[in-house]
Amino acid sequence: MQDDTKQIEEVNVTRQMAKRTAKNSVFLDLFQNKSYLLKLYKTLHPEDTAATEVLKAKVIYESDTDDIINQYIIFCKVFSEQTKQHGMTQKAVTETIRICKDRNVLKEYLLEREKEVVTIMMSLFDEEQIMKSFIRSERHDADRETAERMIRKGKMSLEEIAEYVPSLPLEELKELEAEVMQLA
Repeated sequence: MQDDTKQIEEVNVTRQMAKRTAKNSVFLDLFQNKSYLLKLYKTLHPEDTAATEVLKAKVIYESDTDDIINQYIIFCKVFSEQTKQHGMTQKAVTETIRICKDRNVLKEYLLEREKEVVTIMMSLFDEEQIMKSFIRSERHDADRETAERMIRKGKMSLEEIAEYVPSLPLEELKELEAEVMQLA
């Protein structure tokens, strides 16, 4: 049971990491543009009225203003809402962009770089799907190994093993039993 909990946690962490990575990628892409980075700097340091170049910037707060930081935070919130509604799909990405443009959130950036944002976010979704598939495969292999050990011990019927390893259908357990008996 503890292994199952660990695997579920790994899937949840992977999902959170993929979402965070998608947001980070858009953030990094957005602020590679020096004019956007300068806007970010000026938002964080309004006292520096002479700033024309930015060396470093840290995002440290959320505000109610219409600055670029808040726009990015809104973009992330809209993205989270859309992935809850549509899952990790292209529709979630395109809806996020549409909603943000309609709300004038990062509108200029999204109009200029929409295809790039979609590509970045979709490639991260693809990575998440690959990771999910890998985790499912690993779980299945682990469940087969557990069932195989139980069959080898010979203390339980296949029906009882199916209760302890519910991810494997009875037919698969029968096939596994035949394989084990051939090797014995």
